[in-house]
Amino acid sequence: MLALGAHADDIEIGAAGLIDRLVAEHAGLETRWLVASAEGVRAVEARASFAGLLGDRGSSIELGGFPDGYLPFHGEPVKRWVAGHAGFQPDIVLAPWRGDAHQDHRLLGELAWQVYRDAMILEYEILKYDGDLGRPNLYVDPDEAAAERKVRRILEGVPSQTARPWFTGETFRSMLRIRGVESAAPGGYAEAFHAAKLRF
Repeated sequence: MLALGAHADDIEIGAAGLIDRLVAEHAGLETRWLVASAEGVRAVEARASFAGLLGDRGSSIELGGFPDGYLPFHGEPVKRWVAGHAGFQPDIVLAPWRGDAHQDHRLLGELAWQVYRDAMILEYEILKYDGDLGRPNLYVDPDEAAAERKVRRILEGVPSQTARPWFTGETFRSMLRIRGVESAAPGGYAEAFHAAKLRF
């Protein structure tokens, strides 16, 4: 699995539930975790959050060091950085939704499709002020305990963001609940993804 995030908390917000499930169901899961923009305390948080989710399961994390909010203006080096892992040949790629209003998220979503054409790409969503949530077509339903684990991991893994008014357990729990209603999830919670192409 390859997980792409623009910022230190993107992957966790969008896909921690799915990652938790894949780790539990696939003992030999190998993961590359790429975060394009994480410096200082955010870099420390990215590494700690990665370790909390994946531990030492043959996985690795790489921080790109690109400036937050300016990824499209560094398009060529960002693409080279993402493409530098193309030899990994993941079965599944987790990336931000290409319809995301945040320019950093959107660029990484587009690059996933340019670089990893042979993988199953699942585009995750990130709730924010822009009101850009789309209509996803793939749902992963964690049980209540797994949903609570996801919320706890986000809040504990990225403490630098807890001062933001939207960065609360209630926000993340609500998002899981809304997607759970949409998908009629048995446990009432779900993460949602955009899956433009699926091959089985």
